[in-house]
Amino acid sequence: MAVIITESAAREINNIMAQQELVRDKTHLRVGVKGGGCSGFSYILDLTEAKKDDDEQWDYEFSVDGESQDFHVICDPKSYLYLNGTTVDFKDEVMGRGFVFDNPNASSSCGCGSSFNA
Repeated sequence: MAVIITESAAREINNIMAQQELVRDKTHLRVGVKGGGCSGFSYILDLTEAKKDDDEQWDYEFSVDGESQDFHVICDPKSYLYLNGTTVDFKDEVMGRGFVFDNPNASSSCGCGSSFNA
């Protein structure tokens, strides 16, 4: 399985990369976890050029105004144990705007959705 990026999340990542003028061929979206948060682990999303040899990698392609765009998602092996099968989405709603994680490995999560327990 993999970490799944929805089309709305991919479009927002594309927008951020364009705003920050990042080089698409060299930039990766790092998805990970770190200890902390109100439920035990916090999610990490980071645009980076640093890729380690043991990182898992997935390539995503989507269409923006009829033009094909792609980007790479990477995840370190320890984080992957907690994130395998997780879907990353982007919501832009009245109550807030941001990335949302649907993690089948989480036994519980906080109300804000930015941390979980496994």
